Order: sequence, then C-alpha cells, then structure tokens
Amino acid sequence: MPKFKTPTLKAKMTTRKGSDFAGLSVAIVTPFRDGEVDYGRLREQVEFQIAAGITCLVPAGTTGESPTLSHDEHEKVIGEVIQIAAGRCKVMAGTGSNSTAEALRLTKRAAAEGADATLQVAPYYNKPTQEGFYQHFKAVAEAVDIPVCVYNIPGRTGKNIEVDTIARLSDVPGITMVKEATGSLDQCTAVLGSTDLTVLSGDDSLTLPMISVGAEGVISVAGNIVPGDMIELVQAAVAGDLATAQRLHHRLYSLCSNMLGLATNPIPVKAAMAMLGRDSGELRLPMTPLDDAGKEKLAATLNAFGISAAAVS
Repeated sequence: MPKFKTPTLKAKMTTRKGSDFAGLSVAIVTPFRDGEVDYGRLREQVEFQIAAGITCLVPAGTTGESPTLSHDEHEKVIGEVIQIAAGRCKVMAGTGSNSTAEALRLTKRAAAEGADATLQVAPYYNKPTQEGFYQHFKAVAEAVDIPVCVYNIPGRTGKNIEVDTIARLSDVPGITMVKEATGSLDQCTAVLGSTDLTVLSGDDSLTLPMISVGAEGVISVAGNIVPGDMIELVQAAVAGDLATAQRLHHRLYSLCSNMLGLATNPIPVKAAMAMLGRDSGELRLPMTPLDDAGKEKLAATLNAFGISAAAVS
C-alpha cells in the first residue's frame, strides 16, 4: 500500500485552477471503417455528446486509440472535433507522448487549431525519473498558452507520478488539472490537499468517491454510451445530494464493472457502441474484438441497464 505524506494544505481556495473543466468530459472513441478513420461517424459522436450536455470532449486519448493513429490522423481527428464542436463544448486534445519533442509538436498544433486544453499522459515505456516527469510537463506547459491536464495512469505507463512531483508541477503556470487514474483515493486526496489543481477522476467507478474528497468531475469512458447518466451522477455528487449520487453510483458501477472489465479499453465500449448502432466496433491491431462469450455478457449487461442491445457478429 503506497504511503503518502500528510499534505500541507495550501492557502484556502474558493476556486481551483481548471475548475472551468469541472463536470463530465468524455474520452471519445475514434471510429474506423475499413481501416480508415470514419469522419462522418466522428461528427455523429460529437453531436451526440454535445446534445447530452457534456462539458468537454477529449479526442485522441487512450479510448481514442491514439497509439495506432498516424501522425496525420492524430492531428486531423483533433482538428475535426474542434471544428465540429465549434465552441459548443470544450475540447481537451490528447496530445501526450513518451517523447517530449513529439508531445510539443502535437500540442502546439492542437493549440493552433483552437483546442481549449491539452491532456498530457505521463511518458510511457521509458519510465523517466520524477525529475524527468517534471521537466517533461514543464516543457509542454511553457510552450503553449492553453491549460495542461497531467494524466497519471501508472497501470498503462508503468510508473506513478508521485504527489511531490505533482505538487511541484502545480507551481508551473499553465498546469491546471490532473486526470487521476492511479485507482488510489489516498493519492487523489493527497494531491487535492497539497495543490490548487482541479482533479478529474480517470476511472468511471471512482467518480463519486473522488468527488466526495474534492475532485470536480470525470474524464469518462462510459460517457460514450450513457453521458446523461454520468452527468446526473456528477451533478448530484457535486451538489451534495448523497442519496441520489449513491443510487446512480451503484447503478453505473454495475454497468462499468461488467462492461469495461471484459477487456482492455476501448474494446468493450466500442463493442457496446456497435450493439447500439453508434459505431462499427472496428478496432486497430493490436486491439482485437471481444469473443462471442464476451459479446453475450456485454449484451446482457446493456440490457440489464435498460439499454436495448443487439448482439453483433
């Protein structure tokens, strides 16, 4: 079990940096058809989310299969989402990389296109030191004028950004948010207690617990299919309506655990969207589709939630 220092609370804050991104952000999938990005379907996805009332769209992240997008596709997907959204919601562009130079290139391009913020995943595979993390995010923040959300997901990247490092980063102008996906409520609490950053849950199932200790929203995968329910949960939790928030939490927990636990993200959510007629379900290798048993479980989960799902081949 990780140990955390007792945080020294910064001066009392009425508003945290990045609070204008509070609420529901959706990490949208990248739709494919016959091996190519389906930009017509992408437009439909964006319009669906805006109609639901989400705060922010997050294209080209983990859920958007960014590791298998070409450089041109990565830039075009972000640009298309910005153009389609046309200011009707915020756009936080997934422009992180394990190469600082590549992250800088992608982020500068997204900022020039009109992105409202950038989601910067911790450099993966190379496993930098804590000083390396600090210098990487600092370099990105100093290169652009849009807010930076530090994305901490050690289960994917192989290394945790420690609380002390995040506290140092909170003093860098432009770094305003953390997408907290360590799965640790202790780390979330320590970050909130020692910085003035806005924390957004990176796990749908931890949205209520994290908001209960001071987080302000979630960057959601499940929001691809049930944005209205996720918005209702966040709003109830932030408003302190515990009874409503608990009811929604347990209802959504059943959906998320049974759906997202079937395989690595975004395999299950893309399969769900295909069952609902909202995506082809196509993935790029090395991601592979759910097997028949997984599809049967997924269809049963969606139907139990009250979403009519047709099994797809």
